Amino acid sequence: MQQDLIAQARTWLAEDPDPETRDELAALIESGSADELAARFAGTLQFGTAGLRGELGAGPMRMNRSVVIRAAAGLAAYLKAQGQGGGLVVIGYDARYKSADFARDTAAVMTGAGLRAAVLPRPLPTPVLAYAIRHLGAVAGVEVTASHNPPRDNGYKVYLGDGSQIVPPADGEIAAEIAAVGPLDGVPRPDEGWEILGEEVLAAYLARTDAVLAAGSPRTARVVYTAMHGVGTSVLTAAFDRAGFPAPVLVAEQAEPDPAFPTVAFPNPEEPGAMDLAFATARRTEPDIVIANDPDADRCAVAVPDPATEGGWRMLSGDEVGALLAAHLVDRGVSGVLAESIVSSSLLGRIARKAGLGHEETLTGFKWIARVDGLRYGYEEALGYCVDPEGVRDKDGITAALLVAELASVLKEQGRTLLDLLDDLALVHGLHATGQLSVRVKDLSVISDAMARLREQPPTALAGLAVTSAEDLARGTAELPPTDGLRYRLQGARVIVRPSGTEPKLKCYLEVVVPVGSADELPAARARGAELLDGIKRDLAAAAGI
Repeated sequence: MQQDLIAQARTWLAEDPDPETRDELAALIESGSADELAARFAGTLQFGTAGLRGELGAGPMRMNRSVVIRAAAGLAAYLKAQGQGGGLVVIGYDARYKSADFARDTAAVMTGAGLRAAVLPRPLPTPVLAYAIRHLGAVAGVEVTASHNPPRDNGYKVYLGDGSQIVPPADGEIAAEIAAVGPLDGVPRPDEGWEILGEEVLAAYLARTDAVLAAGSPRTARVVYTAMHGVGTSVLTAAFDRAGFPAPVLVAEQAEPDPAFPTVAFPNPEEPGAMDLAFATARRTEPDIVIANDPDADRCAVAVPDPATEGGWRMLSGDEVGALLAAHLVDRGVSGVLAESIVSSSLLGRIARKAGLGHEETLTGFKWIARVDGLRYGYEEALGYCVDPEGVRDKDGITAALLVAELASVLKEQGRTLLDLLDDLALVHGLHATGQLSVRVKDLSVISDAMARLREQPPTALAGLAVTSAEDLARGTAELPPTDGLRYRLQGARVIVRPSGTEPKLKCYLEVVVPVGSADELPAARARGAELLDGIKRDLAAAAGI
């Protein structure tokens, strides 16, 4: 067994084009690190609807140039099989370790396969790549990013020519082509022949960002902004300047791209501590709101002044921002369909129905949301908002930030705040309290065991609320294709349990709805909502054995 592992590693080493991972693997072979080698050669990093994502390092279970070259070759073969040989593939990348290398390798493979390749001029937000695909008439796009994952991760996200991320069956067909790629020396990789795009594509994207704002709307909100060590600063500040907002106050320690993400444990605005520097900046400068992007700037987080919160600033949940933006667009008189993922708050459906607009629920991810017919606005609770589907068929943290700033400005002119509008929504539709039970694991069997346990013994009550229906989403429903998930409906509540598609996490999404008769009842309703969420978390964890 040990000799087989060493032989596998030596074969991989012989064709690895990257001196850094070659040295890393050679040292592992030399030291006889059986456990480490076994982890890296336990299989291959699986290409799915999120593309590829994983830790950087040598071997087929890590993100590296060999894995990326194979992925690019498989994508090229798929596109040619679809009759799109000779078509344009646009490639974008963030500022993580190896991102520029992976982008260049992808361009070389596409060129060698007879396709045309164009690379964005520098590390830019993912939504710029999603925009560029349709703007340039490309047959596909690739974004090299691991979004908000830890510093040692990177990823490879694939879009087709409609500007949306891949969904089945395309993901499986591309994976099959990747598996069929032979030795790397058989993959042509010329040293030139692709185009490095100029700033014109970014200029066209920025010109499009104006479309999300209402003509003549107030632009007075003062913002503290953090890019979370990612690529958002230059694009967001340019968009705010074009729109006529005051220049955002930057969180200086996090404004420039840095793949080490030195000030945060996880570069995700949702993680504890990630917003501490932003809040410190806000306490010094007293803005109207705080806005954060994740490192590739496709997500948008919002915080508001709240004297009742320790430190004086409160993060809004993704569901709260999702409802606020929907209410703002409805107030502006938009038409079309409002869409969300099934794990997001049911409040959006109530807002849509009251306004006489369509409402759709999809599986998790913008690869599904962006495909809704007639989409005008889509969101999911993980801080993702699509506010200009004709421009970007994906979540976009830049245009979402503009729309939040417009809403804050409108309310400011009225002497009101985002929290006041949330109160209004609760009075009309009931208090929708959402929460999450999220368990990060090192052993993935913990997740599969928890799912199996819940399937075999579904809970009959959570927090004293009777479970009125239990659905195994793996069987699919009349509205949804099959997915690995469970949905429980309770009296006044809803729970969805699913493995994360991008991280080693089991995620449980909770919502309770508490009726509210008057503004005086809001504090009690919030307390009741929080109590029920805590009880559901406790009982669900026990039922899942986590």
